[in-house]
Amino acid sequence: MDKREEKLEQAKEILKSLGLPKQQCNDRSAWVLLALARVRPSDDWAVASSPLLPTVSIMDFIRTEYGKDYKPNSRETIRRQTLHQFDQAQIVDRNRDDQFRATNSKDNNYSLNQPIISILKSYPHGDWKNMVQKFLEDAPSLQEIYERKLNKTKIPVYLPDGSEIVLSPGAHNQLHADIVHEFCPRFIGEGGKVLYIGDTASSRDEGGKHMVLQTEYLNSLNVPPMSHDKLPDVVVYDEKRKWLFLIEAVTSHGPVSPKRWIELEEALKDCSVGRVYVTAFPHRAEFRKNAADIAWETEVWIADNPDHMIHFNGDRFLGPHEKQPY
Repeated sequence: MDKREEKLEQAKEILKSLGLPKQQCNDRSAWVLLALARVRPSDDWAVASSPLLPTVSIMDFIRTEYGKDYKPNSRETIRRQTLHQFDQAQIVDRNRDDQFRATNSKDNNYSLNQPIISILKSYPHGDWKNMVQKFLEDAPSLQEIYERKLNKTKIPVYLPDGSEIVLSPGAHNQLHADIVHEFCPRFIGEGGKVLYIGDTASSRDEGGKHMVLQTEYLNSLNVPPMSHDKLPDVVVYDEKRKWLFLIEAVTSHGPVSPKRWIELEEALKDCSVGRVYVTAFPHRAEFRKNAADIAWETEVWIADNPDHMIHFNGDRFLGPHEKQPY
């Protein structure tokens, strides 16, 4: 490993220790840290300093000392994807010489603050790790700050049994919450048992996270194991009437269409209880966009009109159907 690569990896180690998110522990952010500190490939970290640097000077240093030639149109990326986060994490001071400088001023600059300079000067053989710990006690890591903000926007869901789960923020998960809080009490009642809810954001990031998954109970109803993308968004069992409600929440994906109905019926052919298919929409506009694709013998519920349901034909208004439409 040559000296440039070594310095780059060391800068990444420092950023990780400071609690920066993964996106700010990449090569770009490491080069920016080195430029802010004016640490060249052959320098010891003890030479770290904190001059007032505009973005263009940071880019010039990276090009000259580390051979990475950022084009002029990359300036906004460096500013928005690295320097802003460094500012939020209290690693740099913005416009230390004039805190009232206009945002669009050509004289805007960034500089490392004194606690960070002290950490850099102690790296890698000094007491830098304890200094980082002290810094994080005084200023929470950016990862912690982002997680706190995320937790504030998470959606609480209160299940019929009195337990609580939280879903990631988003329109789809909000509709999941509306189904549990508004649809279930009105149309299923006290006998409803939530057997499945998925968290859409978690499913993308974590390979299909089930916020509620009552596997044994589903097995007792002869519902076979199904992958996250095969299960409806919310599954609720009415223990009094012995009906299984299979509810699709539509904000971006489609409703219980004829194709979806056939797929679910085939998967649930051995299910020992009646099946009720429901498509839930957040509002009428979303319903109108999907109305032509909704299967017969299914129900529609719209969250902003929670007291009503729309019945798509059939031999009864709510419940399992003896007649098969497809």
